[in-house]
Amino acid sequence: MMLLCVLCMPLVLAASMTSAVKPKTKKKAEKRVYLVHADELRYDRWQNNDAQVLRGHVEFEHDGAKLYCDSANFFEASNSFEAWGHVRMLQGDTLSLVSDFGYYDGNDQMLEALDNVVLKHRGTTLYTDSLYFDRIWNQGYFQNGGRLVDKSTTLTSDWGEYHTDTKMAVFFYHVVMDDKRFHLTTDSLYYNTRTKQAQIVGPSNIISGDSKIYSEMGFYNTDTEVAELLDRSVLRNEGRVLTADSLWHNGKTGVNEGYGNVVYTDSVNKNRLLCNYGHYEDSIGYAMCTDSAVVIDFSQRDSLYMHADTFKVFTYHLNTDSVYRVIHAYNKVRAYRVDVQAVCDSLVYESKDSCMTLYHDPIVWNQNQQLLGERIQVFMKDSVLDHANVLGQALSIEKLPEDKLYNQVSSKDMFAFFEKGDIREGRAVDNVEVVYYPVEESDSSYVGLVNMQTSELKMFMDKRKLQKIWTPKADGTMYPMSQIPPKMRFLDRFVWFDYVRPLSKEDIFNWRPKKAGTELKVQKHKDSTRKRTVR
Repeated sequence: MMLLCVLCMPLVLAASMTSAVKPKTKKKAEKRVYLVHADELRYDRWQNNDAQVLRGHVEFEHDGAKLYCDSANFFEASNSFEAWGHVRMLQGDTLSLVSDFGYYDGNDQMLEALDNVVLKHRGTTLYTDSLYFDRIWNQGYFQNGGRLVDKSTTLTSDWGEYHTDTKMAVFFYHVVMDDKRFHLTTDSLYYNTRTKQAQIVGPSNIISGDSKIYSEMGFYNTDTEVAELLDRSVLRNEGRVLTADSLWHNGKTGVNEGYGNVVYTDSVNKNRLLCNYGHYEDSIGYAMCTDSAVVIDFSQRDSLYMHADTFKVFTYHLNTDSVYRVIHAYNKVRAYRVDVQAVCDSLVYESKDSCMTLYHDPIVWNQNQQLLGERIQVFMKDSVLDHANVLGQALSIEKLPEDKLYNQVSSKDMFAFFEKGDIREGRAVDNVEVVYYPVEESDSSYVGLVNMQTSELKMFMDKRKLQKIWTPKADGTMYPMSQIPPKMRFLDRFVWFDYVRPLSKEDIFNWRPKKAGTELKVQKHKDSTRKRTVR
């Protein structure tokens, strides 16, 4: 029995090896190109390069794909064929390819299609005149121009490829992408027909509505119409330019957002905005910026720099002849220009009447002069200062060259009128108090100190020099310089806030509050318009 088992063992092993080899042989046979049907078949070994000549309703089958044509040369030895007339390849129920001519290599599973080529894959269609389709890698590529249509999106380029497994299309050279409200030109682009997302990988120009965008890296979704642009992309819109480390643009809503080193320049109104986060909505003209936000006005010879925690812009009557904007700056506002500086808690600018209003402990400095009150209004005309109002607890202080000498005027309200940017007239109204040092014109020495109380005061200036003062009935005293009582040198509300004053455009970021006890306490007025506190 043992001898019999030894003799039978080689036969059992041979049988098992034979059964294992059979599937591999079958699979190899499946890679052969099969001729399924032809109305006519003709073969001459010495003609047509050893090809079987087929005519009429020709059908081939190869590894899950069916191929049809009007006529063909079938090279059975090389497992390939040439096809003419209504060439068509079907792969499952999701992919079809048609052309006028085709050459198929069954060993490489490569189809070369020429003339009027149309590749359809699910909802995507590719048009070209020359296409190579690799069934092993599930990709088609063209080298002589092509056009891909995916719903409302159309892409054209000189060279490209499309992957049916990943749904990814890659385009190079003279790439153009059109989609509803989006037009893109570039030399390199990736587009996924499944996620509807285009990836920008080179210098690209984009037109979306009235906006023109330049980017070298970014993404755009054709379904949501949202673009995310990186690497200091630039957005332009009617004289306005927005640049940031990354930009976010929504074509449907017109919302734009910038992140990191945002720079917004308005060449029409001659101003610039810097921040680390910015938000802008085209449809309503709303803008907001924060995080190291700075507004720069360069409409004058010297630029004005202003910082606040947050800036907001509201646009009214958009797209009409009566359009105007209101700008809000709030929390720790500081402004610097060579000739003027200011601080306050909040600020509002209305372009309708070119009025800028400073709220909550506002202070304005002009050279050696300091002005403060409950509320300060500054009116511009053709970008030049026209007049200014100080409403509530107005106090004007002029620092004189001599140490500890100050001209001072205190009243309920003050008004200043300018001509070509220089003050020509100043008025103080209601409960006016004055501390003033007259100057002897012959030697510019101080005559003494005038302490005066009146109901109204007018000062007329010429080339920033006082020409005359007008006042109705007034009560006051003049003290010689050597006999001035110490308590008469300063008004009750006198404080020189030099430690608060911005010293440079870089210093606008350094908030320095008033010392405790020197803050202005807002008084209630009979006029209801002065009771409101705007923040």
